[in-house]
Amino acid sequence: MLDLQLRTRRPERVVVLALDGVYPFELGIPSRILGAADGHYEVLTCTVDGRPVRTNADFTVGVEHGPELLETADTVVVASMATDHIPTGLPHDVAAALARIRPHARIVSICTAAFVLAAAGLLDGRRATTHWQVADLFRRRFPQVDLDPDVLFVDDGRILTSAGAASGVDVCLHIVRTDHGSELANAVARRCVVPPFRDGGQAQYIEQPIPVSGAASTADTRAWALERLDEPLTLADLAGHARMSLRTFARRFNDEVGLSPGRWLIQQRVARARHLLESSDLSVDRIAGEVGFATGASLRQHLHAAIGVSPQTYRRTFQRAR
Repeated sequence: MLDLQLRTRRPERVVVLALDGVYPFELGIPSRILGAADGHYEVLTCTVDGRPVRTNADFTVGVEHGPELLETADTVVVASMATDHIPTGLPHDVAAALARIRPHARIVSICTAAFVLAAAGLLDGRRATTHWQVADLFRRRFPQVDLDPDVLFVDDGRILTSAGAASGVDVCLHIVRTDHGSELANAVARRCVVPPFRDGGQAQYIEQPIPVSGAASTADTRAWALERLDEPLTLADLAGHARMSLRTFARRFNDEVGLSPGRWLIQQRVARARHLLESSDLSVDRIAGEVGFATGASLRQHLHAAIGVSPQTYRRTFQRAR
């Protein structure tokens, strides 16, 4: 019976809105990522008037649909545009197109498209992100938005915003993971030859002064720690493995990852716990031990802080999806 329901269930319709000056790479991300999710999504593209749209490259893109397609969307993705095409306000035709979106549809912006959502008032009072290079401009224009330029994407319920370029891949994988669980999201990542989850945030990609030649990296130590999440790792343990002083290691780690070592360890332990909650029947206390939290209560606290639900609620949701 369940197999019949899965075969007959209508795929979620995702409509990508392409605006003038759109980046071709970002325009194709939803189709490439969500289109690899075993038929769970139907991805279509439209423009504000149904006409071809200029990209920021040396070609235009022809589409088969106009803004009326937005009225049928379960999820709308607004693709990013070149910085010199960011509108100072909300153009009338773009406003008219956005007004067609159904009240309960999920809305996603990639990179600079957050400017469009903010100009439409959709991000007022919400947490959001955009590309770090335009973060100051965004703050000046939209002080009513709680901008976090350090993260790869923000999931604020109905509205999701992502940072620059490849962060569109991260947010689309997050959508698959949220809708259908980690197993499918990981399969999609393998098919598209991308990491299923990137460590840290956007801060690690912000331009920094060139390090002194020969300076060591913390990458090997991060890989070493991931193999030992069940152990009570300390900053001294990590710095010792990297053969650095505590202060040097902490500074270099933050420069490379955009997080402190302690916050990064918690993030990795929560991610591992989420995987075990989805894919196993281990008790919460057993999972806590497997990922390095001292008690089940500690796991509950950190999981709730990260995603706002208890381990039992999370397990019920994703094991049902699985």
